Amino acid sequence: MSEPVRYQVRHQTVYAYGSDVAHAHHLLHLAPRTTETQTCEEFALELLPQPATRGTHVDAFGNSVTSLELDRPHDRLQVTARTLVQVRPRERPDPAASRPWEQVAEGLAYAPRPIEPTWLEAARFRTQSPYVPIKSIIAKYAAPCFSPGAPLLSAAAALMQKIFSEFTYSPGETQIGTPLLEVLAKRRGVCQDYAHLMIACLRAHGLAARYVSGYLRTQPAAGQGGLVGADASHAWVAVFAPPFGWVELDPTNNLWVAQDHVLLAWGRDFGDVSPLRGVILGGGAHTLEVAVEVRPVGP
Repeated sequence: MSEPVRYQVRHQTVYAYGSDVAHAHHLLHLAPRTTETQTCEEFALELLPQPATRGTHVDAFGNSVTSLELDRPHDRLQVTARTLVQVRPRERPDPAASRPWEQVAEGLAYAPRPIEPTWLEAARFRTQSPYVPIKSIIAKYAAPCFSPGAPLLSAAAALMQKIFSEFTYSPGETQIGTPLLEVLAKRRGVCQDYAHLMIACLRAHGLAARYVSGYLRTQPAAGQGGLVGADASHAWVAVFAPPFGWVELDPTNNLWVAQDHVLLAWGRDFGDVSPLRGVILGGGAHTLEVAVEVRPVGP
């Protein structure tokens, strides 16, 4: 198994407003989670202008959230997050050793019977959410991947391959608010669309799937090709797959997530983990620029 990799991450977001913003509140999901395979060693935020108040809390999904209030007029907001994170190797599970998908779906269904805490937590991610509707047309699209008795991870890998091969990565073709059924019809989109569609397909078959936000290594390792979605925020999928727990898959790149991915946050869909969102008074039209760099550093 390979050695841990340490990454230095710089994520800068700049809003330029057409007129002054008199007052603003923002929520930031920019601090990487610490998990079994990842440790956030350093995290710092640079803010221009400086907020009147700043706080940190943990949301319902266990993500670290920074809250800001700006109470003076400003026509520009610059947020730069600098992070040092260690990503450890993970062993890829054997898909054939995962349980049949119908068995897992049945275990996640609400019923008048005791349910283990791990399964109860996973059940939060099996129903539709604002960006992930559960529709019969989506279930029909994914149905060829879910043959009777198929191991869950085999079905999920087949679904990932299907989406990767049938969709075209096309920045600018969709917006975050583009309905998922429109994405399915066009067969075009970006990583958020790929992730939302795969999550919808899994949930439509009674399975638990969550949306994962993060980053990709900017420069590929020696002998590897570049990954689609680098140099920006990225998104992928985690599926609840006993006995392995949560297993992460990247449908944009047709990859089992390993050490090229840096995890930020997870939730039901993009709305739960948006890197920066807020409410502003004033501002008029605005432009947005986002730059991300993920570089490996020495031990």
